[in-house]
Amino acid sequence: MTVVVTGAGGQDGTLLTRLLTARGHRVIGLGRAGPVDITDPEAVDRLIATERPSQVYLLAAVQHSSQDPPPDPVRLARDSHLVNTLQVQYFAEAVLRHDTGTRLCYAASSHVFGPGDGLPRDEGSGLRPASVYGLTKAAGLLACRTYRARGVFATAAILFNHESPLRPEKFVSRKIVTAVARIQRGKARELVVGRLAAGADWGYAPDYVEAMTSVLDLDAPDDFVMATGEHHTVAEFCATAFGLAGLDWTRYVREEPSVLTRSDPPAVGDARRLRERTGWRPSVDFTGMVRALLAAEGVELVDDPPARVFSEPVATGGGDGSRELQ
Repeated sequence: MTVVVTGAGGQDGTLLTRLLTARGHRVIGLGRAGPVDITDPEAVDRLIATERPSQVYLLAAVQHSSQDPPPDPVRLARDSHLVNTLQVQYFAEAVLRHDTGTRLCYAASSHVFGPGDGLPRDEGSGLRPASVYGLTKAAGLLACRTYRARGVFATAAILFNHESPLRPEKFVSRKIVTAVARIQRGKARELVVGRLAAGADWGYAPDYVEAMTSVLDLDAPDDFVMATGEHHTVAEFCATAFGLAGLDWTRYVREEPSVLTRSDPPAVGDARRLRERTGWRPSVDFTGMVRALLAAEGVELVDDPPARVFSEPVATGGGDGSRELQ
């Protein structure tokens, strides 16, 4: 089976390519360097006409971290629309034109729902994006629904935060585990985060990649929230990560709100539809995910970690709840 993966160089694209290749599929990976420009509809059309892939995973995305300098808003809007939204239309139109029967899986985001309000988000929740990223991902999700009505197998995976060792260090999950490794080795003395009370619905990225393949095996396309349904704060993440390394996190973690350019209230996902239709379950819980990230970083783990303590850290300040949690 031939499969196309856009955003093949990113975390999810890398994990998905490995999984599909291990299953014996031929994977055509598309990234920033090509070999096909997904913002060029004619190039996409030629790819579909020539390769006639059985599946396409639309994982490419434009986003920025809450710790990055604010980008030019006009350029960000243009680039986000080109990649986050129009790739759905380009691939779906090519599938219709050449009648390939290709199944599409679009990686949407929890940011389509906007800031959290304490209520779990499912596929029926309203779309209230509060950023260009969320807006363009919501448009991509709506495009999937539109093309489904026209007969295209276009499934949307509404992904909540999912982590792996492939995350860049600007993402708070990787930032924490990297700091634990450096502190344990005596190469660092502290970890600076934003707001410890911020948090997310954190899952394990290999599980979410598995989920995306499972929804394309169903008889019909649909929207699927992919989430754990659990909220954990940055403080909990720190306490768990340092504790698994035998360290007291309150001795090393410092809050500093100036590291953020933005902070978004988190949302929690309800993946009941995914579980009921595919039987999907996360392979690890929150602690297991953190343990896997630490192990990949070479951290020496302890058998009996100290109890997690959520008292005030060395200093206080403001937030690490953001798109890099996505």
